[in-house]
Amino acid sequence: MFTGLIEEKGKITRLNFGAEIISLSILAPGICSSDIKPGDSIAVSGICLTVIKIKDLEFTVQVVPETIQRTILPDWKAGDQVNLERSLTLGGRLDGHLVAGHVDGTGTVIAVKQENGAQRLELQFPENLSRFIAEKGSVALNGVSLTVAEIMPNNRFAVALIPYTLSRTNLEGLAPGKQVNLEVDLLARYLERLNTAQIEKSGLTIEKLAETGYL
Repeated sequence: MFTGLIEEKGKITRLNFGAEIISLSILAPGICSSDIKPGDSIAVSGICLTVIKIKDLEFTVQVVPETIQRTILPDWKAGDQVNLERSLTLGGRLDGHLVAGHVDGTGTVIAVKQENGAQRLELQFPENLSRFIAEKGSVALNGVSLTVAEIMPNNRFAVALIPYTLSRTNLEGLAPGKQVNLEVDLLARYLERLNTAQIEKSGLTIEKLAETGYL
C-alpha cells in the first residue's frame, strides 16, 4: 500500500527482456541508501513491483506480462525518469490517499495549460473507468496522488499540479499525446463492487427498471 507521495525520481538504467518477464534496473541513490531489501515493494510510476536485487545505488525489479499489458511500461527506455515511493508503514502519516499500485489502465494527455501559477492537465481515460472518477475525488497518475478538479464530456478529466509536485515527479515532462499509468481511488473501486453485488443479488436490471417506468 502507498500514499501517492513521491519520494524520489529514479532513472532507468537497464531493461532486460526475457521470454515473458522484464527485469528493470533503476538508479535511486536516496531509496537505495535507506533500509530497503529484496522482497520489499516499491511503486515505480504507480506500478507496485518487488525488489529482487540491490547493488550500490541501483535496485532491480521484475515485471510480469499482466502488468506489461495494463501499463505504459512498454514505452519505457534506459534514461527515462520514474516516480518512486516505498510502501506505507503502519503508523505513518497518510498525506495523499490509499494507493495500491495496481494500475487500472492508461490515460492520455489531451492538453497542458498554465493556470494561476499551477499547471492544468486534461486527460482522456478509458470508458470502463468512468464510474470510478468523480470531481474532487482522488486519482493516481504515474503513482502521484492528485485530486480531480473537473469532469468533462467524452471521458475526460482535469487535475491541477502545483510547482512543487512538478519539480519532484516525472509529470513535469508531460505533453499532449503522452500516456500515464492511471489508478482510480481504492475506496471507489470497492464501493462499486459492493453496489454491483447488491444489485445482482436483488435481481434488479436495466430492463426491469424500464418495464416499471423508472427509465
